[in-house]
Amino acid sequence: MKIAQALLLYGEADSYERQEASWLLEHILKLNAFELKIHSDDCLTDSQIVLYKQSLKRLAQGEPLAYIIGSQPFWTLDLKVTQDTLVPRPDTEVVIETILSLNLPKTASIIDMGTGSGAIALSLAYERPDWFVLATDIYAPTLEVAQENSQKHALKNVTFLCSEWYASIPKQRFDLIVSNPPYIAEDDEHLVGLETEPYRALASSENGLADLFEIIAGASLWLYNGGWLVLEHGYDQAKEVQSYFKDAKFSNVSTVKDYGGNDRVTLGQYLV
Repeated sequence: MKIAQALLLYGEADSYERQEASWLLEHILKLNAFELKIHSDDCLTDSQIVLYKQSLKRLAQGEPLAYIIGSQPFWTLDLKVTQDTLVPRPDTEVVIETILSLNLPKTASIIDMGTGSGAIALSLAYERPDWFVLATDIYAPTLEVAQENSQKHALKNVTFLCSEWYASIPKQRFDLIVSNPPYIAEDDEHLVGLETEPYRALASSENGLADLFEIIAGASLWLYNGGWLVLEHGYDQAKEVQSYFKDAKFSNVSTVKDYGGNDRVTLGQYLV
């Protein structure tokens, strides 16, 4: 089977599915997009054909491509992902943009709670090597993936801690707390298409707001005066999240839209 023929096995021309097939072949054959095109008449080996067809079957069953190839680009990093982590979404890059736009100290100390693959923590550590970044997660196997990603990119300014939100964090103050916590309602129909990703990292009680509210409620005990809290949330949760920020005495509360124009990130400043 030639490369050009293999591409025809999945998706229609110019569809996202066809693009996924192309990315999959690039991964299996160790070629970039240009090389794949110029070698379109080359033949796959029998083992490559078997692996490719097995992987296409997994795609057709709804498994994310990132799990199949074992990595996902995010910001400027390529991150290992496993079924113990969520697949980082492009819209979460808005969190990085938002934080980098803040007037934080040159040697800021920050916590990324519920770090998952380490997408937020490691991207910030890469961009700001003078920052001290503490990345936490409740699930040890997930934290191990984040640690592997930190080692892969030789980031020396990140430490890791297994913790359920604030429970095990050392008693100290930080310049910024950031989190992309579970925020999908437990009965949300969108969970049906996300069965291959860890449920604990997706869904939260109280219509998806319980973890967001818990983080907001505890933040003032861990922030310096003037410190910031930055949270990713669902597209329809900005009003409730903003209200809770204000109830918790945060100032300069605002919401940032994602690349699709949806409310996605709310932030506020703790001012005594």
